[in-house]
Amino acid sequence: MRLEYISLIIIISWALMLTVLERLFPYQKGYKIFRQGYWMDFFWYTIVQNYFLGVLIAFIIRGMDAGGSVSRLHLITRWPVIVQVLFFLFTHDLWQYWFHRIQHNNKYLWRTHEAAHATPEVDWLVGSRSHALEILVAQTVEFAPIILLGARPEIAIIKGTLDAVWGMYNHSNIRVDHGRFIYFFNGPQLHRWHHHNNVPGKGCNFSTKLSVWDWIWHTAYLPRPDERPTYGFRGIDKYPVNSYFKQFIVAFRRFKRKEV
Repeated sequence: MRLEYISLIIIISWALMLTVLERLFPYQKGYKIFRQGYWMDFFWYTIVQNYFLGVLIAFIIRGMDAGGSVSRLHLITRWPVIVQVLFFLFTHDLWQYWFHRIQHNNKYLWRTHEAAHATPEVDWLVGSRSHALEILVAQTVEFAPIILLGARPEIAIIKGTLDAVWGMYNHSNIRVDHGRFIYFFNGPQLHRWHHHNNVPGKGCNFSTKLSVWDWIWHTAYLPRPDERPTYGFRGIDKYPVNSYFKQFIVAFRRFKRKEV
């Protein structure tokens, strides 16, 4: 069976399993499977946007490669597959931590990140909600090195699959305790607090897969057992939470005087 089909089966099976686990072991009770915004997240963000942006990003990377022929150097082609996967997981995770952190501290980049936080409920599907410009930048930076450094063809598929399953898990509404692993690996126990609308300072828990970045740079936030998050951000009552197209357009709105 082709690796692309195996990847699709893994992602769909993982989504179904998380849906069941959210019903059996919910962190916050009362969530509906088809919550507010579910079909927008599933159809427009997960299927339509991912498809068209995937085509566009591949076109951009091919253009970069054709202009420099860097991939012909096969700089890492002979590395073992597992080493290539770990290399890109580590380097991309470090880049994603800083990009994510800057998004929360830069008014222009925050506009393209608002959509990811524009929900009163956080479940496994919320991870697919990202503005098209954010995805265009983040995934071009993520996948361009895989091609330009001459990685094996299957690396991009493996990396994309890991990104998808980990992203869904991070956002899942599952009651879980990672124990000491919380200092090394990210998961819902930490990441749900990234979506909390009242965290101290300028945000927290920016890591994607490796929580070590948050612990190293003191942006980790682990609340008391009796605390519960409330999701969203200041001004969410005026944000188009249920319209994909309005969420795309609203990122380009003019700044008010007090925001400049």
